[in-house]
Amino acid sequence: MNSEPSSIFRADTTPLRLTFLIFSGSSVMCVASAIDPLRAANRIAGSVLFDWKIVSADGEPPLTTAGLPIAASGRFDASAPTDVIVVVGGFGTRLQATPSLVAGLRRAARSARAVCGVEAGTWLLGRAGLLEDRAATTHWEDMEDFAAAFPGCDLRPDRYVIDGPVITAGGASPVFDLMLHLVRSRLGMAVALDVASVFIYDQARAATDAQPLVSLGRLDGYDPRLAQAIRLMETHVDRPLTIAAIARRAGVTARTLEKIFASAIGETPGAYYLRLRLNAARRLVLDTAEPMADIAARTGFSSAASFSRAFSHAFGVPPTRMRRG
Repeated sequence: MNSEPSSIFRADTTPLRLTFLIFSGSSVMCVASAIDPLRAANRIAGSVLFDWKIVSADGEPPLTTAGLPIAASGRFDASAPTDVIVVVGGFGTRLQATPSLVAGLRRAARSARAVCGVEAGTWLLGRAGLLEDRAATTHWEDMEDFAAAFPGCDLRPDRYVIDGPVITAGGASPVFDLMLHLVRSRLGMAVALDVASVFIYDQARAATDAQPLVSLGRLDGYDPRLAQAIRLMETHVDRPLTIAAIARRAGVTARTLEKIFASAIGETPGAYYLRLRLNAARRLVLDTAEPMADIAARTGFSSAASFSRAFSHAFGVPPTRMRRG
């Protein structure tokens, strides 16, 4: 972790200027988790110690996945002075990395003290060349594609990563932890605890904690055999294992595994596994231009036709129509 004098993670009551570049398709949870802890810190401290503005790529209010627009003060200006640039992205953000925007982000990063990518915002940092020879993380759903797109990045499954002036966070909960860490580093533990108390938040994690099985949230208190089974499913999306094989590896019978899933999740292991694969396929349909046959293969379907049938049954429209829409 950076301990250089220029680091933003050191005791300092000088106001820190942050520019939040928000993209349409971002999660409102990510936006709130990045900004609201700073707002609470200002209120607790009784002064503006975190001074931020919200901008978008085109100056228009970005629309979150919940359908809520985020008020933006204007278009992203690479020449505007700021200490930290925080890029928050979600569905489709990687496709919004226009050459001019990437060049602007690269130029702005040279003068800023730090640059941060939240969830799919890390794709913009990668496109700008800011992750070359740097450690970073991204949302667990994007790990495989991200590693292939940026082989020069030391990609880690951590909740958030601080590598010098480059900071990345995997999603809403990790960026909340990151902002608590920023508050703690600059203003002390007492203020950070007060900020956490404002949100009744007591699940802070270390940066290097692995991103959990996000498909089920935190699995604390669940049967460890459930966690093991889901890990096997998540790592065998392209070549699905049989439920019997998963049960054997988890050390139980298939019938016992069905009981575990029914109790914890309310559906069969097979239904959950199919839903997991179809959700992975949906992300590829929406966020990439990959041919449907390739997506079918990557998510474990024997043919494009069988993939289209399962997709249509799950989401109500065939994958080709969802991509067009």
